[in-house]
Amino acid sequence: MKYILVFLFSLAIVGCAGNDELPDIAADTGEQQIYEEAQRYLRSSNWDLAVRSLQLLESRYPFGKYAEQAQLEIIYAHYNGYEHEAAVEAADRFIRLHPAHPNVDYAYYMKGLAAYTGNDDIFSRFLPTDESERDVTQAKEAFAEFNQLVSRYPASPYAPDARARMVHLRNLLARHEILVANYYFRRGAYMAATNRGRYVVENFQRSPAVADGLAVMAQGYILLGLDDLAKDTIEVLALNYPNHPNIDKNGNFKSVYTLDGLQRNWINKATFGLFFPPTPPQFDTRPKL
Repeated sequence: MKYILVFLFSLAIVGCAGNDELPDIAADTGEQQIYEEAQRYLRSSNWDLAVRSLQLLESRYPFGKYAEQAQLEIIYAHYNGYEHEAAVEAADRFIRLHPAHPNVDYAYYMKGLAAYTGNDDIFSRFLPTDESERDVTQAKEAFAEFNQLVSRYPASPYAPDARARMVHLRNLLARHEILVANYYFRRGAYMAATNRGRYVVENFQRSPAVADGLAVMAQGYILLGLDDLAKDTIEVLALNYPNHPNIDKNGNFKSVYTLDGLQRNWINKATFGLFFPPTPPQFDTRPKL
């Protein structure tokens, strides 16, 4: 209980800090002075006042020497203040106004980063969840934005991090498809499940989820009565992933439903199917945390 109270108190402090009033700045205050004030807010992580100071600087000195830098730092401040949509809008504005700017790659990078963390908030730090179980719309957007960056500016200093995040996003999207396939198996939608597995195999070749995608396809074909396709898929799975948990030492497919039919446990058999019925097939071979 003590830790909960401390956490709530810290949130209250954050909330109060966000309501600070921007000090009155005289109309004749110089560009340099306003910029330095904004930098002070950035250094102290007072993102709200940093944004407002930078916006004031831009409005008063739209053609000044700090105007373009202020626009870039507004993106940064919005992002750090968990205002991801505002960060994307600010980045879009900079790209539109300065398409040939030497730092425009930073705007593309921040667009991807804002989408990448778009589902995150302060609570996600304390209540971690499986990313692949969430809505992946923003993950797809982030992948597209990072892809734009590495395609347009492959030598950008932000490109290596963008590529690394793209690998993570690709694996995340592939795993999401497997989880959706598992859901379809539970609902008895075998064709839909099979299609999800095939989508992973065809579109995420370098993802660790490909092995489960093949297992999903094999299981789906078995349940659909497409034994020839099931055998071909099992051969591919056994050849490329012989240690997959759904492949036995002889290269045969192991699951609740195999080419030999439904595999029931002895209690289920002894009770004529009344107890411990076979559970729907599920595929998720990620290491357990």
